[in-house]
Amino acid sequence: MKNMRSRLAQLQAEADTAFLYRRFAEMEEDETVAHVFRELSKIEEQHAAHLLRALQQEQAGIRLPEPSTRARLQAAIARVMGYSYVLPNLLDTERSMANSVVRSKQQAGQPVTGGELNHVRILDSLSGNVSGGQLAKMEGRHKAVGGNALRAAVLGANDGLVSNMSLVMGVAGAAAGSREILVAGFAGLLAGSISMALGEWLSVQSSRELYQKQIDIEIEEIEADPESEKKELALIYQAKGVDAESARRLAGQVFENKDSAYATLVREELGIDPDELGGSAWEAAIASFVLFAIGAIIPIIPYLFLSGSTAIFSSLAISTVGLFAIGAAITLFTGRGVAYSGFRQVLFGLAAAAITFGIGHLIGVSLEG
Repeated sequence: MKNMRSRLAQLQAEADTAFLYRRFAEMEEDETVAHVFRELSKIEEQHAAHLLRALQQEQAGIRLPEPSTRARLQAAIARVMGYSYVLPNLLDTERSMANSVVRSKQQAGQPVTGGELNHVRILDSLSGNVSGGQLAKMEGRHKAVGGNALRAAVLGANDGLVSNMSLVMGVAGAAAGSREILVAGFAGLLAGSISMALGEWLSVQSSRELYQKQIDIEIEEIEADPESEKKELALIYQAKGVDAESARRLAGQVFENKDSAYATLVREELGIDPDELGGSAWEAAIASFVLFAIGAIIPIIPYLFLSGSTAIFSSLAISTVGLFAIGAAITLFTGRGVAYSGFRQVLFGLAAAAITFGIGHLIGVSLEG
């Protein structure tokens, strides 16, 4: 039964990835990149059909599942924010499925050919269909920080909500009035938001400076020995599955233009997009400030209109809704069920609030004594 559940989950994953690749193809303006996504979708559909036939032999009535709610939500995010925000998570799914195939083959004593990861590699290169410049473009998309940005957005809001809910409950536990709770809550919101923004600015700015130093070194190497760098780029393409002759041809095309050579080698060897350099430090700081503040203001809202125990329970109620929503959003990265992840987040958040409320109560009683 466990094996059947696992295979049904794999069937759902295959259906979801095929659905998402089709949506990415519809969004992509570059026909070459769109072609890559369409081919990926066809491959996943074939895998799903093969797995479905095997499952139907064991249990009649099994059908190909519709795209899951999680996949539809990812498609909606991709439509609004761009598929680079979703693609890293999708590639993690591909890698997980490939690793599962490898383990199954090893357990069955079947040879592992090395082709099991082709679905992960296929975005880097479709032999004979992608030029050097387009390959570099795709590689830049592949390494986009969108997935990390989305993850940071969810976790930033979670940090703001949990930390300020705990602060508010701690002050409420000390039997403070609504005015004092509001002051503490807004102070926590501002202090946390500023701290998050400063930390994000320092992190991104430091990364930018490190990337720029690495880029400068790479450019010096190209200037000093372009032939060696061209050979190195050809080897990188070969490692991606491109045959030797095509790899040399692609590398030669890239080196026909010096700027193209700089950009491609920086992307391929360093994994850095020279146009991004880790993103804008100020944009990251502002985003962190806003996202933390959005989470942190949730437990404060009832105290703007209510007082006493009514405000406390209202704050807990609205915070519980926020915690569940954040837990549901986390399923974009974990693949767990929405209910499981949402209620887990609620449990941890309320536990933290209960602990701080209890500590606040003990401190309040001690001070009164």
